[in-house]
Amino acid sequence: MKVDRFGNAHAPNLPYARGNILASTDDDFRKLQRAWSLIREKGPRNVFIFTGLEHAMPLEAADLEFADDEIGPALSYDRLKTLTLEHLGGAPDRDDIAVFNRLTGATMATLLTLVKPGEVVIGVSETHSHPSVVRAANHAGARFIDTAGLAAFRDAIAGERPSLVVLTRLAVTYDLMPVEAIRAVVRIAHDKGALVYVDDAGGARVGPAGFDQPRTLELGVDIGATGLDKYGTKGPRFGLLAGRTDLVGRIRATGFEFGMEARQALYPAVVRTLEQYDPARVRALIDTTKRIAGELRPLVGNRLRETPTTVQIAADDILDIAMERGGVSEPPVVPYEASAALSMLLLKERSMLMVHFVGLPPGTADLLIKFVPPETLERFGGPKKYADAVNTCLTKVGELLRDPGQLRALLLGESP
Repeated sequence: MKVDRFGNAHAPNLPYARGNILASTDDDFRKLQRAWSLIREKGPRNVFIFTGLEHAMPLEAADLEFADDEIGPALSYDRLKTLTLEHLGGAPDRDDIAVFNRLTGATMATLLTLVKPGEVVIGVSETHSHPSVVRAANHAGARFIDTAGLAAFRDAIAGERPSLVVLTRLAVTYDLMPVEAIRAVVRIAHDKGALVYVDDAGGARVGPAGFDQPRTLELGVDIGATGLDKYGTKGPRFGLLAGRTDLVGRIRATGFEFGMEARQALYPAVVRTLEQYDPARVRALIDTTKRIAGELRPLVGNRLRETPTTVQIAADDILDIAMERGGVSEPPVVPYEASAALSMLLLKERSMLMVHFVGLPPGTADLLIKFVPPETLERFGGPKKYADAVNTCLTKVGELLRDPGQLRALLLGESP
């Protein structure tokens, strides 16, 4: 069982420990409601969206007349399919597409379709698979083995006959798998008779646009899916899946049968976001994030972690820093709760909406600064103001640690 730096055991299917304040997903929803109340107080135009995600609905006025589950897809599906196959590197004579309510829906439908109870699923990325992959494997009744890197994958698969390998190009930690390692994983998996599904959430654009990697299906995989709210696309928050026609047809059917399909009335929004996609936008988002790193590193030192695309402060380090600044010797909360408090303070005091509030439950406890829109950062006041806000709120978390009742009030809106 994995534990954090403070000895707290990770919660099932999550890469962090639960505490007494945020003990469940229900508590996470109450925390989200608390964030919504702050957004209402401030007014939506006064909030700076620094989630690194775009959850817009890029419809034009002409689309709204036919935003209907029957007419919308009739008018837009052929164009949607063409754009999707271009975006993910598919071939019309070999591949098909499906649109899901979320990337998690695409992953769940894929595993429910392709994996039988008792079969083996192996996950591989540079660090660890997303909790949604683990949950999907568990729900399918599979025995799930997670691996970090090519060497660990090679060792794990040597004694197994998996039915499916789930490859994550851009890990939850935003470590990017080299293309040579990806191709080796695909080759080894196919030699073992396994299908390969790519959970290509943000990697579908970051890999090709930022690091000159092939598009998703050009990696030689059988199926791949991406999220339309990630890194260069503007939303909606749908999951776009493509791959071998015979497999996609079965997966799509599972999605419809279990209510995981996207609303067909919104197919025109998918068309708009794919038409507007520009790889240069991905590179601009990465460059802006690196500017923030340059201002934040002198304030937090080597506790700042940089990947090729993101800036991060691990939840364990957030709690460490806060305890030091607050003069607290024993941790009264778990790192996840300290990180949640930091994000809530950034919203409450600086009107900064962080990615922590997007996941339910969040896929990571760490503070993630990623794919920052340059126009939003400029409106906020620039990278130095951003870094100062993080640093100041870290100190305030330390002050709150002296009275955990104040932390509960901050996170859930309850009286201390």
